Amino acid sequence: MTMMVSDLSVARGGVPVLEGVGFTLAPGRALVLRGPNGVGKTTLLRTVAGLQPALAGTITGGGEAIAYAGHSDGLKSMLSVAENLSFWARVFDRDQIDPAIAAFNLEMLRDRLAGNLSAGQKRRLGLARLMVTGRPIWVLDEPTVSLDVDSVRMFAEAVRTHLAAGGSALMATHIDLGLDDADVLDVTPFKAVPRATLQDEAFL
Repeated sequence: MTMMVSDLSVARGGVPVLEGVGFTLAPGRALVLRGPNGVGKTTLLRTVAGLQPALAGTITGGGEAIAYAGHSDGLKSMLSVAENLSFWARVFDRDQIDPAIAAFNLEMLRDRLAGNLSAGQKRRLGLARLMVTGRPIWVLDEPTVSLDVDSVRMFAEAVRTHLAAGGSALMATHIDLGLDDADVLDVTPFKAVPRATLQDEAFL
């Protein structure tokens, strides 16, 4: 499924941060968002994922096709690793969790409570949830936070496998994942122009 974003404007706390953003994300492709901290990458991803409304513009081909992974790992601390993945698999009407457990090297942690995992282990489990959704478009906000070098490689391989199967990925990350043919979009040129306040206008 191809996702198309056209002339999209997004806001944080009611204040426009990006305006006129446009891109196309085709099956088998990855698009990496670049830009300085605070420019609006997270806001853009949340809007594309349907977690907040856009100020203007259109998003087509997303919706129920999207699996989103943000700063929160979305884990239930009193469930084990396997139980967490099984829970999310059922939410998305799926039943396979073993490929996700293998992809993120969670076999030895299968029966451990999520609340007893380290920060990196929790992150790996949170990312493994993507694989049990069955959704073709992954939208990822700084997915490698708390991951060590080996875990970053696991994640990158999971993304490559997803792309090879016809999925796609939209992500904001400062880490080079080794996705040599990934497209890159610097959102800095789309930074919204500050609006004059009523007080400012009174002195013009």
